[in-house]
Amino acid sequence: MNTTGKLLIVLTLAAAVTGVVILKQRGSDKTQADLNENTRQGPNQEADNSVKNDPVQIKSIEAKALPRLVDLGADKCIPCKMMAPILEELKTEYAGRMDVEFIDVWKNPDAGKKYGIKLIPTQIFYAPDGTEQFRHEGFMGKEDILAKWKELGISFE
Repeated sequence: MNTTGKLLIVLTLAAAVTGVVILKQRGSDKTQADLNENTRQGPNQEADNSVKNDPVQIKSIEAKALPRLVDLGADKCIPCKMMAPILEELKTEYAGRMDVEFIDVWKNPDAGKKYGIKLIPTQIFYAPDGTEQFRHEGFMGKEDILAKWKELGISFE
């Protein structure tokens, strides 16, 4: 099969998976937002759809479904700076088993709105199917991150 044919298959699969994730998120976002209204507010549905169409997320779906840690912060924020080496270490150490992504919300303020960020840094834990499992605001150490994944039923051993 030629390269163009393979690329077409990958893009078609990515579009199908993205569609399923969007449909699942539409149902779970309303319920989760209602349950967690006092502690956090999830992104609104319109913004959530924009996030699901984000090329970075589509790229991670194209590979294989992995648990995903998204850290939203800023390069100049002190706790965010403290988290940077932890995120890099997780990205390297767990490559192929966990996706780790950093988004600078000062450089990209729309991302902060899309993810419903109130405080930085914020870490969002996503299951392999794309559903949000947990959200933490503030600094979070490597051992705490790995312990949270384990608590959520995801082991990297």
